[in-house]
Parts: sequence; C-alpha cells; structure tokens
Amino acid sequence: MKILCKNKEQEIELAEGSSAKDLAEKLNLRGPDQSLAAEINGVIKDLTAPLHEGDTVKLLDFEDPKGKEVFWHTSAHVLAQAVLRLYPEAQPTIGPPIENGFYYDFANLTVSEENFEAIEQEVQKILDENYQPVRKEFSGKKEALATFGHNVYKKELIEGFEEGVISNYTQGEFVDLCRGPHLPALGKIKAFKLLKTSGAYWKGDSKREMLTRLYAITFPDRKLLKEYLFVLEEAKKRDHKIIGPKLGLFSLQEEAPGMPFIQPKGMIIWNRLIEFWREIHTKADYVEIKTPQLMSQQLWETSGHWTHYRENMYSFEIEERHFAIKPMNCPGCMLYYKTLSHSYRELPLRIAELGHVHRHEASGALSGLFRVRSFHQDDAHLFMRPADIRQEILQVLGLVEKTYSTFGLPYRLELSTRPKESIGSDNDWEVATQGLKEALDDWGQPYRINEGDGAFYGPKIDIHIRDALGRSWQCGTIQLDMALPEKFELEYMDSDGQLKRPVMVHRAIFGSVERFFGILIEHFVGKFPLWISPLQVRVLTVADRHEEYAQKVCQEIRKAGLTCDVDHSGESVSKKVRSAQLMQINYMLTIGDKEAENKTVALRTRDNVVHGEVQLSHLIDLLTRENKDRSLVSYFAKEGQHEHNCCQ
Repeated sequence: MKILCKNKEQEIELAEGSSAKDLAEKLNLRGPDQSLAAEINGVIKDLTAPLHEGDTVKLLDFEDPKGKEVFWHTSAHVLAQAVLRLYPEAQPTIGPPIENGFYYDFANLTVSEENFEAIEQEVQKILDENYQPVRKEFSGKKEALATFGHNVYKKELIEGFEEGVISNYTQGEFVDLCRGPHLPALGKIKAFKLLKTSGAYWKGDSKREMLTRLYAITFPDRKLLKEYLFVLEEAKKRDHKIIGPKLGLFSLQEEAPGMPFIQPKGMIIWNRLIEFWREIHTKADYVEIKTPQLMSQQLWETSGHWTHYRENMYSFEIEERHFAIKPMNCPGCMLYYKTLSHSYRELPLRIAELGHVHRHEASGALSGLFRVRSFHQDDAHLFMRPADIRQEILQVLGLVEKTYSTFGLPYRLELSTRPKESIGSDNDWEVATQGLKEALDDWGQPYRINEGDGAFYGPKIDIHIRDALGRSWQCGTIQLDMALPEKFELEYMDSDGQLKRPVMVHRAIFGSVERFFGILIEHFVGKFPLWISPLQVRVLTVADRHEEYAQKVCQEIRKAGLTCDVDHSGESVSKKVRSAQLMQINYMLTIGDKEAENKTVALRTRDNVVHGEVQLSHLIDLLTRENKDRSLVSYFAKEGQHEHNCCQ
C-alpha cells in the first residue's frame, strides 16, 4: 500500500497491515528525539496505530510542539509511577504537558525539595526498565469506573466525560486514565529533572481540595537539559519582578492585585514605547481611536463575549442596566465603524487603539507584568475587501519587522488554519487562508503551518519573538475575523453599487504593553538602550566646587532632549559611579578641576568602559544621534575611541 509521508513529502510503499512504527523503521527514524508519535490524517496517534492505503502521515519529533506534548505527557506518567512507588498512599489526579515540561497533581501527598533526589532516582529506575506503554480502550464508563472507581478524582473525571472513547495506558505496574498518545518506549527519555512543587486546587477551583503539584521537565538528550537549566538560572538574574521594582519602574500592590503601578522611571520607558508605536502607525496610514472602558451588557451579548467570556469579565449594574468593563477592544471599534457609511474607495481602513482592558485572572495565575488583570493592548482593526488581504497582511508584517528589529528581537511565524468547529463558508475560509498564505510566501521567511489551530472565526498568523536567552514569547497576532462583521452587520458600498461585508483583520504587535515591557526588562536585564532608558546621563562631581559647572553640563544635555541629573552627594567618586551603574544609567560624566577648566567631561559607560576626557559638544552630538536613531549599541563604542578598564 502507499501512504503520503509528510516528513519526506513523498509517497512511501509499505506492506499491508503496516503501522506507523514500521514507517519509522523504514525511514530509519529511531533516535530518542525522533518518531515520538504519528499524526495520521490530522489525528495524533501512537506509533502502534495501523496505516491504510492513502493515509497522510507525519512522524512527530521533539522539535515539533505536538511531539513535545507527547514526550512530556508520557513523562508525567513516569513521574506519577515513581511517586506511587515511594508513596503508595498518594492519589494521582491529572498530569498534563505545559509550555515547558509538565506537572502532576496528587492528593494525599506531602513532599518538599528534600524529597526530589529520591523521586528522581526512582524515575531513573523506571526509565532503565524501558517499558513500552500499552493502550487499552474501555467498552464504556462502567468498565472504566471498575478500574478507577477507587480514586475519587479519576471517578469524577470519568463521570464527567461526554460520549466517546475512554482509554488507559499501562507501563509496568502503573495504570493511568489517559486518552494518549504516548511514546513507543520510555527509553526515549534520556534526562529528567524535578523543578519545583506547589499547591494547586482540584480543577483550579478554590472551593475544592488543595493538591500537591510537582513540576518537572524531560529531554531526549542530557545536553538539552543542561542548556535548559542554564537558561533557568540566567532567567532568575533577569527576573523583571525583581529588576523592575529595584530600578523604580513598576510596583505591584495588594490593594490592586494584578493591576501594575507604573512608576515615574517606568513611565519614561512606557511613553517612549507609545511614541514609537504612534510614529510607525501614523506613517502606515492608521487612524487612532479611543473607546469607552465601560459598555452595556447588550453590546457584549452581540459580540458573543457575554455568553463565552462572562466569567472573565468585571460586570455590574447601574440604574437598572447591566454593564461590563471591556476585556477586549474589538466591539468598541465595531461601533465606531458603524457611525459612518463606508465606500470601497476608503478601504483598506486601518483603525488603531491603545485600549485599556480588564480580565479576571485567577490570583494563582498572576505573574508580574506577564499575567495581569489590567493591561493595555495595541490593537488595530483593518477593514478591507477580499482582494486586499494579501497586501494588507504584508503591510502588517512590515510593521512587525520594524517593531521587533528595533528592540533586537528575532521572531518566527506560524499560520493556523480552520479548526473542526468554525463559522463561515468553505469559500470564505479558502479566500482568507489563501490570502494569509500568499502574504507569508511573499514575505519570504520560513513559517510553520498549524493545521486546525485557527480561531473558530478565522485563520491567523501568530508571531513568536525570541529574547536574549533564546526564550520564545508570543506577542503579536494577525487574525482574520468573519464573525464580528456579521454580528454587527458591518457594510461598505462596493464599486458595483452593492452593500457588502468587509473582511476584518485583528492585529496586535506588542500584544500587551505591560507584558512587552516585562519582556524588555528581562531581554535587556534592565540595561536599556539609550532611547528608552529612564535615566540616560548622570553627572558626577568630584567636589562641591564643581557643582556650578556640573549643573550647566546637565542643562545643556537636557536642552538636547536627553534625561540627565547630577549626583552632588558627599560620597566618593567611586561610590557615585557604582550607584549609577546599579541604576543602569547609560553614561556617567565625571567633573573635576581639569574638566571644569577645559569645559569638558570625563566619560564612562555603565559597563565600566572609560573613554576619558571628551568635548561636551561632541558628547551631546553623538548622544543625540544615538537617541534619535534608536540604536541598540553605544555610539561611543561604534566610534572606536580609546578605551581602558579603570580600577575602582
């Protein structure tokens, strides 16, 4: 029989009755990171799954996010098996893969980091035994309950299942309720590490039992684990929740959980980000609007949020009418569009909004600026005709490139296509998806296609940036929406005199300004490039007699549009330098007798490179250009002036 192998993009001849494992063997894909599971006709299955004539098959490896999910979900079973060997009284509940690794929740278990070594040793024994997970499908809930009914948590899960196949997996003595798929053999797991433990409510409900959660990660290569642990250690040094308050950028208060306070120095960065955002959008012919934060329940019913998102919305009653604080900007923009009649001549219409939105997130999910309840989205909604899709997406990708390259952030693109549950006609989806694909092809960068991962209302492009540690963050998104124009009955008069629905694209580049701010803090480790630095220059006096000239220098620098202050404390110069470096001030200008007499300054950068005596006019000229150009590096470093290290 013949099957289409996506790994080779060609047809492969196999014997009748062959499995996905046979295909892996034929292609010699036997490595620990290879052939973890098989995607057969769009459905992920174990390698034991049989193949049939005409099947389309992709063997998943560890590089594939779907392959990682299989790898880490299997690993969660290994962790549970080890825990039960050491703590037989523990009750396993659920153990899903997450973005980096996996966790498993247990009832009736108390452990701490002191127990990690013993658990890891037991895990290694299980991996050495190299079990091959075996799948069993139950005839129905009754048979499943006969196996798992003794565990109240598994029992609750089974009773809550809708109609469909219920299965379990066995590896050695361990049996767990699971839909799978799993690795063909545990020996593919070459490195295991427990990361931390915490409490977690059953099903995330604070009214339910508190369980013990164990977080861990595994890899098919010990080198990958070593690299990951290195990144974790480096990430601790870059933690924005520590650096941000230390530098006076933001704070979090118990009186407003999940709602950051941006402090004066943080506002300098914030305003420069917004100025940059407005500048590039004005050049790209966007108009900017501002819509209310509070709008009626009726609006949210029309948009569908009241039905599908109400538990995450803040709502209340005023004068016998129900209102909600907006969790998204889109419906407000729909109302703006409807305030005017539109012609095809004004399309594409690009409408931007820096909207302040609120979403109720569980308190346990809040994390600095990364996961908040109050944040600003750099939204835009583009209204166009179907023929405009390709060109408009290319224009958005140009903004993406301009934005991320300015901060030195490389990125990758993913195209997500129509899911099983969706709205809209086949033709609408075909036109929309093809428009996105053609734009990506024209853009010329490699991109990944995620079949079936689009939103129910349209296909989308997700943009993942990579920071200085190589960590991936999804910030930007470009989504075609066929739902809201229909729900709000949006129209434009086309060239043939007919009223038609516009195609609408949602897009964001920062995503959340707060989250992007947090990413930048960690990306730069608080050492911001000059143009967004909250304090760009500090003047240091050697003695009180240099104060007058120091103030003149400071004023000249401020006149050039740069931020500057004077440290006229009674501390020694070395302590003043150290203080400025701890605050990550870009440039330090020391003034003593020689500088005051020559009307110069002694220049030093925050990384302790000394440039020596510099003419003030030359300094201001170079710093002004560095600031205006939004350079990521010091123009003094570029200039290649004489540098030497100075002992403190």
